[in-house]
Amino acid sequence: MRSATPADRCGPEIRLVERALTVEEYQRLRASTGWSQVSRDCAGAGMDRALFSVCAVAGDEVIGCGRVVGDGGLYFYVQDVIVLPEYRGRGIGRSIMSAIMGHIESHARPGAFIGLMAARGYAGFYEKYGFARRPDEAPGMFRVWKPGSP
Repeated sequence: MRSATPADRCGPEIRLVERALTVEEYQRLRASTGWSQVSRDCAGAGMDRALFSVCAVAGDEVIGCGRVVGDGGLYFYVQDVIVLPEYRGRGIGRSIMSAIMGHIESHARPGAFIGLMAARGYAGFYEKYGFARRPDEAPGMFRVWKPGSP
C-alpha cells in the first residue's frame, strides 16, 4: 500500500492510497451509486486483476475509488471512478482521476487506446482529462455476460 498523491490534495482528513479494493468495499461503493451488484466471485477476480487501483480513504473507511483495467499495452480503460455521495464536491474525484492519469502517463505507449464509459451526466467531468464522446458513426457496445445466452 502506498500513497498515490499528496494527502492534502483531498483535504487533511482524506488520503489516496494505491491498493486494490476488497470485495466488500467495492460492493458498498457500487451500491452507493445505484449500480447493479455483482457476485463476490466476479468482483474479487476484477479487483485482483486491475492494472492500477486507487482508494480515497477517510479514517479507516474507503470513501472513493478508481481503477485502470486492460492489457497494459494497447488498451487501458478507466473503470469504477466512484465517490460516496456525502463526500462529493470536495475534489476527491479529481484527485482519483489525477492518480489514474498519472498511472496511464507512466505506462501507456504512444498510440495506446484509453477508454471509459461515463455514467449519465458525467461526460463533462472526463472531458477535462482529454476524453471525447464517441461519434454516432462509431458507437460503443457492451454486453453483461449471462451463461447460456446467445
